Amino acid sequence: MSNVFIAFQTNDDTRPIIEAIESDNPEAKVQRYPAMVKIDVPGRLVVRRESIEDRIGRAYDLRELQVNLISLSGNIEESDDEFVLHWN
Repeated sequence: MSNVFIAFQTNDDTRPIIEAIESDNPEAKVQRYPAMVKIDVPGRLVVRRESIEDRIGRAYDLRELQVNLISLSGNIEESDDEFVLHWN
């Protein structure tokens, strides 16, 4: 099974997003660099709006991910509640 990945800038806005991804994707491998965090997951990575909202204490629109997004790999499926990367 091939990995999908997502990479974010390292800053205060992305810390709760990364925590949410780690929590919702137990197989995630998180690589931390000085200015970037890259998260690899075998097959399928899920970002749940509710998990982020629980950490930041406010409503969150998943389109906000794009502000600090550096790169990603995989097919994208988006809804109001989830952002999913996977390979067919």
